Amino acid sequence: MDAITELTGALREFTAERGWEPYHSPKNLVMALSVEAAELVEIFQWLTPEQAANVMADPETAEHVREEVADVFAYLLNVCDSLGVDLAQALRDKMVKNAVKHPVPEP
Repeated sequence: MDAITELTGALREFTAERGWEPYHSPKNLVMALSVEAAELVEIFQWLTPEQAANVMADPETAEHVREEVADVFAYLLNVCDSLGVDLAQALRDKMVKNAVKHPVPEP
């Protein structure tokens, strides 16, 4: 079992144990994903590029970043689970399209 499948199963179990399935519609999950992404953005909002590059140097801020990244990832996995999207394959497919759209520049 790969990590994505394992984590998706753990999230599904977590949700079921709490009876949250009725609230985990694709619409609600995408909205929650957007909110969590915005909370990640908020950490970086007024930082200079140099401060942003060093954000993990402060233990408290680093923990906040890890928490928000985890929230974004959890909601993304829930969205994919809800819609039947194979996240790994979707990324592979998109990388192929991006390689065609953005070829390596000629030297």
